Amino acid sequence: MPASANAAPTGGPAVDLRLYGLLDVGVCGGDGDRLARLGAEAVAGGCTLLQYREKDIPDARAALARIRAIREAVGGRVPVLVNDRVDLALAAGAEGVHLGQGDLHPADARRLLGPGAIIGLTVKTTAQADELYRLPVDYACIGGVFATTSKDNPDPPVGLEGFASIAFRARLARGAALPLGAIAGIGPDNAAAVVAAGADGVAVITALFGAEPVRQRARDLRAQIDAALSERAAR
Repeated sequence: MPASANAAPTGGPAVDLRLYGLLDVGVCGGDGDRLARLGAEAVAGGCTLLQYREKDIPDARAALARIRAIREAVGGRVPVLVNDRVDLALAAGAEGVHLGQGDLHPADARRLLGPGAIIGLTVKTTAQADELYRLPVDYACIGGVFATTSKDNPDPPVGLEGFASIAFRARLARGAALPLGAIAGIGPDNAAAVVAAGADGVAVITALFGAEPVRQRARDLRAQIDAALSERAAR
């Protein structure tokens, strides 16, 4: 991540990461009406946060129209974030952005988006987790936890033990109030396990949008996550 002036974390809105649906154009297709319908179905089933995700955007106007369609379909029931592109988030009136380690620095994104925006960050290593103490982000997604079919896997998955180690360092850096999500290869077979390892929620693509009915898939995943969170809290 490019160097920027140190910035104390600022308080954006509280973020509910329990079921974070990534509307990935590579998986869901580029039809704006379909993306809007899938997003609305996911929210009706219990999705708590949505992200528009499109890598190497060839047509910014088309992407902007898709983001606006998703936001209109969701109707403010959950925040809609944009992957990487702060300019599109601003133009669409989205609630914030999710940044990777090679994207715009979170401090610069915060200056552009303002204190009320949601800014999330992907964290892949303990060293990156250690840096969270100075970054104005509202949540972090740790991963990839498992191998995934929705994107290339250039780095080996960190697994449950790796996730727990990175999450521990993230909480040392920012405290328990920073929501931590798990990302990559997560679905019904392992969602409860990542919550038990310390995740406050899961970010999913294929497990939610890879097949119909999306609403029922969201309902089932949300029930697993809520049960695992309750079990963890009782320990």
